[in-house]
Amino acid sequence: MIFEFVSNFDHFIRSGDIRISSEHDFSFRQINQIMKQPKDYIIFPLDVPSVKKAKQYVEMLSESVGMFKVGLELYIRSGPEIIDFIKSSGSAGLFLDLKLHDIPATVERAMESIADLGVAFATVHCGETKRMLEAAVKGSKGRVGVLGVTVLTSVMKEDIHAAGFTQEFSSDMSRIVAKRAAMAKEAGCTGIVCSGLEVKMIKESFGQDFIAVTPGIRPDWDNVGKNDQQRVTTPAQAIENGSDYLVIGRPIRDAKDPKAAADLIADEIAAVL
Repeated sequence: MIFEFVSNFDHFIRSGDIRISSEHDFSFRQINQIMKQPKDYIIFPLDVPSVKKAKQYVEMLSESVGMFKVGLELYIRSGPEIIDFIKSSGSAGLFLDLKLHDIPATVERAMESIADLGVAFATVHCGETKRMLEAAVKGSKGRVGVLGVTVLTSVMKEDIHAAGFTQEFSSDMSRIVAKRAAMAKEAGCTGIVCSGLEVKMIKESFGQDFIAVTPGIRPDWDNVGKNDQQRVTTPAQAIENGSDYLVIGRPIRDAKDPKAAADLIADEIAAVL
């Protein structure tokens, strides 16, 4: 199967002139590592209350991060407008994090529309059936990398237990992450979203080419206060465990100098590459 990755680290891949095929002698991850700079591992989420504010961060950080993540809140406010703005503002790529979760036919059609936007990755929840994931992959038509969301980093063991899962999964959350990752892999997803605590297991179980995007990243120097993430790692820990991309929001967004904070994180990543 051929995947076309619209990504941030090379003009030709970003413009769709290169397609990565499993028939080649090299892997996507090998190309990824050769071409990526430390900043390219950083995904900055545009989790802000207005389109105007989002555009300010895009202009400020477009040369300091690898991708911008557009989530549900911002996409509802702006629609494709913010996608077009990011694409015209610099070299950073796009990650559309809508976490699709619906009947397979609806998910397939939604992913078909997403594929037309020219984004690198889009998300779909793994908490339903493999059919839904397969529908997302089918709808992507190889033009956007489909990432399965395993377990949100805000979720704790107590939440898993309260949701009715057996002791097997509530006592060890890595088991449910592994189970959902296996379903995503079988469905043909490009990779998954998981915490940095589970990345090493994911890479060992499913291979280096199975992309791992990791939220819940907090540098040691971060002291911004309230933290709704429960399963967290530092940038260095996540990279050493095998993460391909790090979603880092609050430590950059709430810093006195967001660009300097992003550059500092890139330096931490560079130290362990």
